[in-house]
Amino acid sequence: MQIIEITDMGVRSSVVRLRRRGTPMSFVVYPMVHMAEPRFYAEVTARLRTADIIVVEGVDGGGPALRALTLTYSVLRFNRRAGKLVEQDIDYGTLDAELVHPDTTGAEFGGTWRRAPLKERLLTWLMLPAFTLTRLFGGRRTIWAPDLEMNDLPSLRQEQAADRYTGLDHTIRGSRDAMLLAALYRLHEERNTENIEIAIVYGAAHVPAIVHGLNHRFGYRPTSADWLTVAEP
Repeated sequence: MQIIEITDMGVRSSVVRLRRRGTPMSFVVYPMVHMAEPRFYAEVTARLRTADIIVVEGVDGGGPALRALTLTYSVLRFNRRAGKLVEQDIDYGTLDAELVHPDTTGAEFGGTWRRAPLKERLLTWLMLPAFTLTRLFGGRRTIWAPDLEMNDLPSLRQEQAADRYTGLDHTIRGSRDAMLLAALYRLHEERNTENIEIAIVYGAAHVPAIVHGLNHRFGYRPTSADWLTVAEP
């Protein structure tokens, strides 16, 4: 299942609805890209108005490592060749829904980061300037390279990177996936008899864990999907 599609026609994100036989509750997954054209975030916001519960991503606070990682994509708004991109900004306060925020705190993220192997942390610090400069000065074909596409099953390159940098993968994705899934499992156990919609607004890299976790644990399956445009060519 394709989550983020990158072609000559632009970049698109697939909004996926998950349902379970015999259960009225549904999950709707919004794979997020943290820099996009304004209309992408406007369309996501409009759709969230139908949700009863919204599960949101966002590390509370942070240290130097997190700020540096964030900088690699936030600089895109200064790159005129990238188009009119803005940083993710959804005002959840305007939505009539219960908010669930299972993400890590800045202190927890920092602790997990410090436990990653030293060579992986050093390599990250060495590579970050190159990533940042590429997104600051690169053209659209460089910024939206096809290998940045995301599917529910990892590509060979993504598997190799996760195996090679296990500490970083756990820091950025693995530990946070576990916290997210624990919250989703709890919502199913407590609310699955209710006819409600639970929206999950998380970075696209977390979506495979969401889809497979809910399927393996409770039998939720994708029943529909449609595309939202992240950026036009």
